[in-house]
Amino acid sequence: MKMLQFFSQDNVQARPGTRKYLLKAMVILLVVVFSFQAEILTAEKGLPCQGLITATDALVIQDPEGKILYKKNEGKQCIPASTLKVLTALAAIEHFGLPYRFKTEFYLDHNRNLKVKGFGDPLLISEVLRNIASSLSTRVSHFNNLLLDGAYFTSPILIPGREHSTNPYDAPPGALSANFNTVAFERNREGKIVSSESQTPMLPFAEERIRRLNLKKGRYTLIHDTHETTLYTGELLRHFLIEQGVSTEGNVMLGKIDATDRCVYVFHSPFTLEEGIEKMLHSSNNFMANQIMLALGASRFGPPGNLEKGVRALTEFASNDLGLSHVKLVEGSGISRGNRISALDMLIVLNRFKPYRHLLKRNDIEFFKTGSLRGVRTRAGYLEGNATGPYAFAVYFNRAGSDMDGVMDCIKKSLGARISP
Repeated sequence: MKMLQFFSQDNVQARPGTRKYLLKAMVILLVVVFSFQAEILTAEKGLPCQGLITATDALVIQDPEGKILYKKNEGKQCIPASTLKVLTALAAIEHFGLPYRFKTEFYLDHNRNLKVKGFGDPLLISEVLRNIASSLSTRVSHFNNLLLDGAYFTSPILIPGREHSTNPYDAPPGALSANFNTVAFERNREGKIVSSESQTPMLPFAEERIRRLNLKKGRYTLIHDTHETTLYTGELLRHFLIEQGVSTEGNVMLGKIDATDRCVYVFHSPFTLEEGIEKMLHSSNNFMANQIMLALGASRFGPPGNLEKGVRALTEFASNDLGLSHVKLVEGSGISRGNRISALDMLIVLNRFKPYRHLLKRNDIEFFKTGSLRGVRTRAGYLEGNATGPYAFAVYFNRAGSDMDGVMDCIKKSLGARISP
């Protein structure tokens, strides 16, 4: 409006010749303005699928120089589903660093009980527990009871959106958890329940629950009580310790580390945070994402880790480090429909995550993270450009009947030669 007022008749001086030059200047400026607007309109019309983005959806595409090429409803707060994991990963990377490794501590008390303290390692899998047992066997030849300390996280932690189902994506978090708090099994020719993983024994602890739930073969979340998932981790470790020749006559139970206990071993995960995040993003593992969020909260605000601290850590990172003041976060995996973020805010996340895009799943020229809930389909990531860098994009469908594949094909065709073959 100020520019138009400057060129209004009231501001034009009536001296000879001046009006002539001002009118020429006006014509030139108007040509430039209308040419720029025409370029924008042409760009928007150059995305034929933009009409598929309805009022409930959002889309934004940015070129390597930071110019937004296409956008629609880019400021609308949408359900991100699992694309939220990119934000969780970024917050963890910038706090802990890519080389960070989760630890687990081991103690002996004066009664020669072996104590284990967990710190939320999301990749405490059977192979890792077997390696721990091997290392411990050189330090401990005998113990009485195996006491498990999972107090680094509070219990229970009720993740919004997580249900008490047997689906692996509903696995509960915990400071001392094995195999993502899931069990994989099948039945042999005799109908006996056996582990479907060669590295994981089928323990009576798990077999009893499989029979009780009358499950078919597959991977399941058998337990939703954090104390019981901690005990299962202890049963696995005890099995591997005995396998390594360590003797014990005691039980597996919950306990606490005391000041008088002697630390005999501090185990650091063979997986760096970089490797862990890559696994989390590729498998879209909700358990891992929320373990990382809880560990971040405990590190930022002190133990015990809980949902409030984890969400606060993510929210403050989004606000203070990224300048995102309108996001709404209730957990770290995207499983909850209570999370909200706009496509434009996700673009800011992607710009910061760009150096780490190799951690995302890749399909030809695309690095991406998808998300899926009932009536929700989302996708965010990068399309590699020709030597100039990646094109960042976020597409959010918050309705049923969407065509994500069609939109992505349309985007790639519209960018054409600007992206690598």
